[in-house]
Amino acid sequence: MNRFISRILTASLCLITALPVSAVDKDGKFILVIDPGHGGKDPGAVNGKNQEKTINLNIALKMGKLIEDNCKDVKVIYTRKTDVFVELYKRADIANKAGADMFISIHTNSAKSKSANGAETYLLGVEENRTSANLNAALEENKAILFENDYQTHYEGYDPNSPESMIIFEFMQNEYQKESLKMATFAQNQMVSSAKRPDRGVHQAGYLVLWKSTMPSILVELGFISNDTECRYLVSQKGIDEMSQSLYKSFREYLDYHNRQIVKAVPTAQAIGSKSESKELPVYKVQFMSLKSPLKSNDKKLKAYPNVSYYIEGGMYKYTCGDTTDYEAALETKKEVQKKYKDAFVIAVSQGRKISVKEAREITAKNK
Repeated sequence: MNRFISRILTASLCLITALPVSAVDKDGKFILVIDPGHGGKDPGAVNGKNQEKTINLNIALKMGKLIEDNCKDVKVIYTRKTDVFVELYKRADIANKAGADMFISIHTNSAKSKSANGAETYLLGVEENRTSANLNAALEENKAILFENDYQTHYEGYDPNSPESMIIFEFMQNEYQKESLKMATFAQNQMVSSAKRPDRGVHQAGYLVLWKSTMPSILVELGFISNDTECRYLVSQKGIDEMSQSLYKSFREYLDYHNRQIVKAVPTAQAIGSKSESKELPVYKVQFMSLKSPLKSNDKKLKAYPNVSYYIEGGMYKYTCGDTTDYEAALETKKEVQKKYKDAFVIAVSQGRKISVKEAREITAKNK
């Protein structure tokens, strides 16, 4: 076994055996990280005076603003908000440290043929690494690491000029492929239906920016800057508005799907939807534990607190207790639970979906 493959196996085994945790914001908010590709000294693909980094940033910021204005239960974090260079590994690190629930990297495509056009969406995978189009697309985007100092160290010897380096992804196990595929499908469908982009489909490929993210992650290719007509569209206000709207709509679709996943409860516990919710009063719960696999129904932890239940988020089983419509009572329960689980915090559920504690308290006040 050569040294390159040995390093890959060692690094990959470390990632596979790790237990990544996707944490919810302390206010119960869904955390979205938006990553405008390239930036600063790395312009990305270029067509005349038009640069990929600018297209990516304009659409990312507009998309994020739409989410911030219309999704109060979502916290948006950007890997960059200005024209600065951010290393690929640091982009994933930003999302991991934030405990993000979704990572969306925004890019613009390029091809030798000026007639190539259309939008496509990627998730991390190896199924299509050996097909020329997807392989070349990933290799081109991965060349951004050439702007980094000592990139060989950060990417275990990966060489963006060598297709053989794609072997690094053969040993990866993506815990979040199902959720990534769901978001990728929503994004692709919206870019086609809302922004009327030619459909190049959803694919898997070895993108380094998605490699070390420990949450559902996708990479969007908005269109081809190398196509003069598509380039003019992407830099126009019409293009910025339509593309950002389509990505915003796709995220809303995913958020609705995501919120429907939190209604599953353990057999011995009260379900996440309770009688009090039928009166349109939110239920406050204390979240105290997050696990990769569910507890057995006879586990003692399920009997330690009242109304223990769980919901699934980001591939993790998240346990809650102490269902109540009284926020102050939830705070008292939290104090008690924190004696054993110091990171316990309050979340809120209304009509089967998680909402922010702030929103729940507003609803409670209106219904008193």
